[in-house]
Parts: sequence; C-alpha cells; structure tokens
Amino acid sequence: MLSITKTIFWGLLTASVLGTPLTVNRDTAAATTFNNPVLWQDYPDLDVFRVGDVYYYSSSSFAFSPGAPVLKSYDLVNWTPVTHSVPRLNFGSEYDLPSATNRAYVKGIWASTMRYRESTDTFYWLGCISGGRTYVWTASGTKAGANNGEVSNWNWTSKGSLPRCYYDNGLLIDDDDTMYVVYGGTTIRVAQLNADGTAEVKDQAVYTSPDNLYIEGSRMYKINGTYYIFVTKPADDEYVLKSKNIWGPYERRILVDSISGPIPNAGNAHQGGIVSTKSGQWYYMAFMDAYPGGRIPVLSPIVFNKDGWPDVVRVNNEWGKTYPMPVQTTKTVPSSGGLDTFQGTSLSNEWEWNHNPDNSAWSLNGGLELRSASVTNDLFSARNTLTRRIPGPKSAGTFRIDISGLKDGDRAGAVLFRDIAAYIGVHKSGSTSSLVMVDRLNLGTNWVTNSTGTVAASGPALAATTKEIWLRIKADITPAFSGSSAVRTTTFEYSLDGNTFTQLGKPFPMSNTWQFFTGYRFGVFNFATKALGGSATVKSFSVESL
Repeated sequence: MLSITKTIFWGLLTASVLGTPLTVNRDTAAATTFNNPVLWQDYPDLDVFRVGDVYYYSSSSFAFSPGAPVLKSYDLVNWTPVTHSVPRLNFGSEYDLPSATNRAYVKGIWASTMRYRESTDTFYWLGCISGGRTYVWTASGTKAGANNGEVSNWNWTSKGSLPRCYYDNGLLIDDDDTMYVVYGGTTIRVAQLNADGTAEVKDQAVYTSPDNLYIEGSRMYKINGTYYIFVTKPADDEYVLKSKNIWGPYERRILVDSISGPIPNAGNAHQGGIVSTKSGQWYYMAFMDAYPGGRIPVLSPIVFNKDGWPDVVRVNNEWGKTYPMPVQTTKTVPSSGGLDTFQGTSLSNEWEWNHNPDNSAWSLNGGLELRSASVTNDLFSARNTLTRRIPGPKSAGTFRIDISGLKDGDRAGAVLFRDIAAYIGVHKSGSTSSLVMVDRLNLGTNWVTNSTGTVAASGPALAATTKEIWLRIKADITPAFSGSSAVRTTTFEYSLDGNTFTQLGKPFPMSNTWQFFTGYRFGVFNFATKALGGSATVKSFSVESL
C-alpha cells in the first residue's frame, strides 16, 4: 500500500499534532512517540533500508577508518553501530597518513550506498572516491534473508572498483534482480551493472534539470511498479523524480522546501532516503546541518497521494519534533554510551581511527595500548589517533590512561578532534611529565596544518610515580549553525584519582563552519616528537550525557 491507513497510526499522529498528552520515551519498546533528532550524532549522507525486521543505516565517514559505518535498528528510532562496510580504506597511500604532505582529510567516503541482495545473500556497498573511481565492497554468506534480517558475522570483502565516479549514488535491486546505480548532479544518470555488480553494462542520462537546478544525493526506489529517485538541492530541499520506466522520462515534484527543522539553529532537513515498515508505512530519514556536532538524522512519516507522489507529514508546516513510533517491538539495541574497557579481540564499532591505522603499533591487552606510530610535532600528521562521535546535545567523555610507558618527547592525551582542535594531555620531556591543555591546532587552508597548537594552560607537576591519569572532555554541541552567532565551548578536566576532577585552561570555542564536513569527535592519541618506542595504555573510556 502506498498510503498509510492504519487507524492507530492516524490516531497517534493526530494526538501528537494536537497536543494530546502521550507517553514519550524513546528508550523503551513501550514508547508511543519519538522525538527528533532520532540520533544526535554525526551520521550524514545516510542510506536506509530494511531486511526482515531489521533496519540498516549506512553513512559517510570521509578519511576515518574503518569506513562507511553501518547501524541497525528495530524501530527506526533507536540505533546502534554494528559494522563498517570498508574495514580498511583501500583508496590510495594518502589514507595511510604517510606524511604531512600526503593526507586524506576531507577525502574518502561520502554519499555512498548500501543494499542487501537476497538472491545471493549479499550486502553491497558502493562509493565514489576522489580519483574518479567507484569502489565495491560486499558481505556475503550473512544469512540475513533467512534470519529475518539478523547478521551475526560480517565478512566485508573488496570487489575492486569501477572506472567511473558514481557521484552521490544510490543502489536499486529491481524485481528481476537487475542492479542499477543512480548518480550525478544536475543531470541524473542511471547505470546498469552486471550480474555480480562489478562492471557496468549500460549508462544513460535519465533527467536534466530544465531550470539548471543543482541536485545530487540520489536514492532510487521501485514502489508498486513506479520508479522514484529522491534528490537533494543542498543544503535545504528535497525533490522527487517519478517514472514508470527506469530510463525515464521522469517528472519532478518538491518533497520538502526549506521547512523549519525540529531543533533551533540547525539547517533544514534534506537528503537521506525512505524506507517502509512491514505493515506498509513509509518514512523519510534526512539529516540536518547541526554544527559544531556535525550532521544529524531526523525522521518523518510520509504519505503518498492518489497520483503516487509522496508528502512529508508536517506539524504546523514544519518538520515535527514528535511523531508516533514507527514500530512497536520488544526488540532492543544497545544504547550509545556507558563504559568501554577495551576487552576482547577488536574495538567496538563506535571507534574510528583518524586514517588507516598502523596495526603494528596498537593492541588490546589489559586495555588499548597505543605505541607511538609517528615522529612529528603535528597531531594531524600523527597516526593512530582513535576517535568516536560526540553524543549531543551535551556530553562528557572520560579517558583513563596509563602513562607509565611514555618516553622522552612523547605526547599523549584526549583530544577534541576536528580541523580546529584542542586537547588535554601529557608532554614527556626527559624524566619530567607535564600536564597541559593545548589549543589552536588548525588544519588551515586546503587541510595543510598551519598551527600545531599552543600550550594554553599547565597543570601541577606530575610525580615520577604517577602511573595513571583521567582526562575528561565536556562538550556542548548544541547546534549553533543556521541563524545563530552563538559559540559553543568545550572544557577540559583532569584527575589523579578518578574521583575529583579539575578544569585545566579556559573553555575552548568550537568552530561552527561546515567545510570540514565532519563534526567534532572525542579522541585519544599518543605520538612521539623525538623517537619511537613509547606507549600509553587506555584503560577505559566512558561517555555520559550532561
């Protein structure tokens, strides 16, 4: 069914719009409504789809590695990361961060696509990478189709690349199992792939904006025999192209036109994709520019009119702050947060390195041991900085670090990571360890470092017997992007016993600009300025809402 006809859905929707009190609890299966944003973290350029009872969500990650994070949900509201489609960025030497002049910041994975092909039990990921090629990764043998969408073991494998950039692409697996990729900007094209998705069979332009409207971010769907291509006019609007034939001709209509979003001082909801529930209800998940935190997802129901055109369900002509829960289920996913003690044989899927890591320089052994992997005075050129997204609107991340393995010239600590950054940490000089807060780290124009930072504050001298320190970053990533001149700040704290924390330095003003694309992250690092050989061991990391 194209239209949403469930009586309970319309009853809940009417109640939420008119202000009738409802239970609002997005962390339990008993919730009747949810609040936007559904996930207050930086997961942009999303592609969303369902396999059985499981919803999957693929996102951009740029030069962070592993890349193309995948999240899962049972209700479209509560999400948890489960894998990365690109375990190691195989796009060129710059993704290994070999030097200050050969780096991949702001390059890499953006606006890619992911789908499940039931006939071969294979997940496909495709992404155009700078250099004009589209890379293909697959995970086969997951038994997702047979297990109602569940995957216990992912086995992502590189299938090489296609010699064409499928820019801002979307993958469609048609009813006859033929695979198509839609892509492009202003002129939208469709490419037909071969049987295993590793070569192109046909490529054709299917729509060119007659008014020279710039559109991108294509996603393609087939619903009741009709082909739909959702495209965005960055960074405000979403349009829909519709045709009975995959090769066109296509008509165009507006889906959302710069409507206000559910949280202030953020951009308009746009881009993203649509997905249906088992009961035939459709939802549109988009994202909002919400710097300094990045780009965060929001969700809305959509309905189709008698002519087959979709409309976003609005509240007072705006994107709703609250809607009825899409799915009532007792199935849950782990929440983001809590304590990570770095046990087991692999890092959790919350973590991503600043580039491909040097795997010889880190290990899990009673914590995360970070052996110095770079000799540099530039944190942006240091390998093996480990990062994770900051939950909004306000949260604190605390690292417990064993510094007893640091050597002369080493620098280790907790960083608020982005193109304009700051950190709190330990500088080792000879046998002396100094506690410092460093700010004004700046990647600068063309992402070439123009400032390696300034020591803005120093803490008390650390005794030679000091083995562990606790370093805390308290970040306010409440949006300050659209129509706001506000500056959000972060504070840095330390503790020598894990109980009493002291602020070091003044609050650090975060950048609200979009050009780096990625929002601020929590990070931990250890690098050498003189010689390799030192180490720092991260014993735990905890994150909590403020």
